[in-house]
Formats: sequence, structure tokens, C-alpha cells
Amino acid sequence: MKSRQYSLQKRITYHIIRFLRWFVPGIGIKRWGLLVISGSMMIGLGFAVLVLDVYRNTPDTWYLPILAFLSLRFLSRPIRALIFGLGGIFMIVVGIWGINRTLLKPFLRPGKHLVDTVSQYQKLDKGKRIVVIGGGTGLSALLRGLKKHTANITAIVTVADDGGSSGELRRNIGILPPGDIRSCLAALSNDEELTTQLFQYRFGEGAGLNGHALGNLLITALTDITGSFEEAIAESGRVLAVQGKVLPSTLHDVRLVAQVQLPDSTKELKIRGESDIPRKGGKVKRVWLEPNNPLAYPPTLQAILSADIIIVGPGSLYTSIIPNLLVPDITEAIRVSRGLKFYVCNVATQPGETEGYSCGDHVKTIEAIIDKGLFDVVICNDNCNGKLPTDIEFVCLDEDLDKEYPVYSANLSDSEAPWRHDSTKLASAILDLYNERTGPIGREMSSEL
Repeated sequence: MKSRQYSLQKRITYHIIRFLRWFVPGIGIKRWGLLVISGSMMIGLGFAVLVLDVYRNTPDTWYLPILAFLSLRFLSRPIRALIFGLGGIFMIVVGIWGINRTLLKPFLRPGKHLVDTVSQYQKLDKGKRIVVIGGGTGLSALLRGLKKHTANITAIVTVADDGGSSGELRRNIGILPPGDIRSCLAALSNDEELTTQLFQYRFGEGAGLNGHALGNLLITALTDITGSFEEAIAESGRVLAVQGKVLPSTLHDVRLVAQVQLPDSTKELKIRGESDIPRKGGKVKRVWLEPNNPLAYPPTLQAILSADIIIVGPGSLYTSIIPNLLVPDITEAIRVSRGLKFYVCNVATQPGETEGYSCGDHVKTIEAIIDKGLFDVVICNDNCNGKLPTDIEFVCLDEDLDKEYPVYSANLSDSEAPWRHDSTKLASAILDLYNERTGPIGREMSSEL
């Protein structure tokens, strides 16, 4: 018997606590609840005046005693007011709960309470405006970490890709390459389960679809249906319930061209095409776009100029990051933006692009295109332990790099794949730095004080 009573008390306490969570600051419920209660009070006051008028002016008939009983006139006025007030509040709460439950039912996820869903949405909606410029698996990993902190994320990717499925669609159909855009949309999806896996699914070569990713085909089809590549990206984002935006750096059909010094030779070769640059295995001396000086996509510039945080990297240095910075308007927008600017260095080198590069080499390569000293913080991984695949090595931190740049170094590598960033660690480090709780920004401000 005692165990049953304890169980009942526990359940009642649980439901009371769960109800009170609706009044936690920041959810945006209290203000609208107060408005509903005030409106209900006005309606109730008007109805009470009408009932009182009927009660006072109606002749003494058989139903008058019934009306007197229903009005609880045998009780004192304070008690009557309390009973009617509590009853009204109960009916309002149940009614609002039922309406919200019905309206929000399509958006509820299994195993997650309605309060948690609303609270998480409000928290992310008020998050910092973050712009990330990069590409490949590095950018996707960072986006997966950032989306836990904010919904105001904009990923800017290059359209110079000409390899694999994207390159084939580009050559045969004339569409801008959707590969990096597809990966970013999948990373920002609210539900990285079946729908996202389907979006990332790649057909086998023997299926007659030449190894195309389903997401690439979907974006291509939506481009044809909507008549606009950018509208196709937006529609794909709605399908995946994307938390943020993915924007191309430019809508011009550009090609990446590199001047490469061949291995064990002084001979330099001009290579056209992003996918061919790493295959030559030489030292990249210079890269540029053809046609030169393409116009940036206007919403991309707007996102950069209004950002609280601008993150360059991670991603392939010459084929993912720099092609975005070769769009002059983007470089200028980064320069004039008031957002805090980070450069995130890759954890490991990339064959054909950055063999033997240190963190400082990455930074200097980028600053050969944009102004020196542009980055507020350079973020490097300092965990160089773990087994790496063949032909790659850890990107190490230069001993004197912190004399030239504000540097933040920490263990940011994935324990299972040490050549990649851990999305949670990297995103948390960036947000901590922005909030001036750790790293060189906080130390500089402390020294000034």
C-alpha cells in the first residue's frame, strides 16, 4: 500500500514539474499565456454581467433555485471567486494544451517531449549567426557540431567541383556541381536518419546510373523543375528539414586552374579542373578561377556581412577553401565584416595538395590571397597521436606561430578517425572562444584590463 502511495506521489510530482517547465524563461510561452488569460477574463466578465442581469431581473420561477445553486450563492464570495477562477484556469490550460498538441503533433519526434522540442527550437533560433567557408568532410563535420548550438548557420561552398557525380552532371546537363552542397545539406539536416541517408545514397556503377548520388539527382531535377539552381537548393533544404542555409559562392560557371611544380623537377604545369589538381602529386604554386573575378551570389555576401562568427575551414586548402576566396566580393565582405574571424586548420595533410604543410603554411597560403592579420584566431589541433592512412601526416603546430597570430590549440581530433576533426570538440571550442571564456581572446582582454 505504501509503495503504491509513493508511486502515485512520484507520478503527480513528475507531472507537476513537467507542467512548470512551460514557464521556464526563453520559451516564449508566458507572454502569450498571459494574453490568453486576460482575454478569457474579459469574456468571463462580460458573461458574468449578463448572467447577473438575468438573475436579478428574471421573475421568481421554478428554475431560479437551480440558478442560485449553480452560482454557489450559499458560499461566501471569496470562496466562490476562488472556485470559479481555478475552474476557469483549468479549462483554459487543458484547452490550450489540446490545441498545441494537435497543431504540433506532426513536428514531434518520438521519445521527445513537447516542452523539450519547443525549448530546443527557441534556443537554437536565438543562436549566433555563423558563416562557414570550406568544403568536403571537414566542413560537414563542423556543421554537425555547430547545429547543436544555433540554427543560424550559413555554409558557403565552391561551385568549381568537376569530379565524380557532380562533374558528370555538370558536363552532361550544364548544372552547377551539387556535390558539396548535398553534403552540407545532409550535415545540417535535423534528422540524419533514413531521409538523409537516402539523400546521400550513391548508386553502384553497375546500376546504370554511373555512381550518382541520389541527392545530386534530386537537386538536378529540382533545378529543372524550378528553373533555378538556388531555388533547387532551398527546396532540398526543406525536404531535409535543414537547420540553416547552404549557399554557393557564385552562380557563374567557373573552373579552377592551378600552376603545379611536378615532383623532382623544376618544370611547372598548368592544370585545369579541380579534380585533376591533386592527382598530379606536385607542389601547387598558384591557383585561380576561369573566368576570373566572378560575381558573388548576393545572399552569400549578406550572410557574411551580418555574421557574428566567420569560420574559414576546415577543408581541402586549394580545392575547397581557396576557390571561395578567389571570388573577390567574398574576400572583401570577410574583410569588412564585423564578425569574429576564425581559421580552422586541417588535422592532416592532403595528398597532392598540402604534403609537408604545417599549420603556419596553411595560414600563409590563405593570406597570400586575403589580407595578412585578417583572422582573429587560428585554431589548430595539437593531438598528433594515432594511426593515419598511408600518404598523409598530421598538420603540426609551428613553434613560433603564436608570435604572428593569436593561436588556440587543443585536442580537436576524432578518436576513431584521428585525421579528422571531432565535430563536438571543434564546435564547442569555437563557441567558447567567441564567448571569451578561454583561449587567446580572453587572455588578451584580461591583459588589457
